[in-house]
Amino acid sequence: SGTFYKRALKAVLIDLSGTLHIDDTAVPGAQEALKKLRNASVTVKFVTNTTKESKRNLLERLHRLNFDVQENEIFTSLSAARSLIEQKNHRPLLLVEDSALEDFTGIDTSEPNAVVIGLAPEHFNYQTLNKAFRMILDGAPLIAIHKARYYKRKDGLALGPGPFVTGLEYATDRKASVVGKPEKTFFMQALSDLGCSPGEAVMIGDDARDDVGGAQNAGMLGILVRSGKYREGDENKISPPPHLTCDSFPDAVEHILQNLL
Repeated sequence: SGTFYKRALKAVLIDLSGTLHIDDTAVPGAQEALKKLRNASVTVKFVTNTTKESKRNLLERLHRLNFDVQENEIFTSLSAARSLIEQKNHRPLLLVEDSALEDFTGIDTSEPNAVVIGLAPEHFNYQTLNKAFRMILDGAPLIAIHKARYYKRKDGLALGPGPFVTGLEYATDRKASVVGKPEKTFFMQALSDLGCSPGEAVMIGDDARDDVGGAQNAGMLGILVRSGKYREGDENKISPPPHLTCDSFPDAVEHILQNLL
């Protein structure tokens, strides 16, 4: 199958936080590696489970760190959540950080009839979660922007939205609709405007389950990087295992350039 992939790779999907940067620090060599990848004959797209930052915030940070990225190349779980809300005509109770709210500009949130939950440390208190709990009991759908267990911050690992989503699911005996990675729909949406099939794409990320497992489940190849939230043994958490596990984004790019193109 090596020769098949040599001929067929059209797109590289790249995770942001933990893969290209951690908070305000770029992964060493990542900017150069991205340039090299752009000089090859593949389309690049950045896919991220974010609930804390709008696309504009993400873009500003990447530009500050000297990454060459355009806004239309970023596909986030917030964009995916917005599409679902519009499609279903929901009026959401938005449990997201204030900085992420701008990605929902123009959405009617009066008399909410759906709960949309991301990571909102400032809003996660008993009162707010209880309000969401009561709405769900009364029939409001629960939409999770993503369900990550934890992520990497400068000061160490930190709880993701997953534990809070799961808490609401447990209390209400309902299941959330998840829109971000590792959902197959999310990866298919990310590829949809690239005119390429999953078999022609590879995903690079630091989350074995959400990045690599999700991508491979959708029919892509997945490369796991040992940066960001990676912990030893993560590659054994998914089956099939990653196509490749390597130290960091620049190594992943080298592998792609040498073996997949």
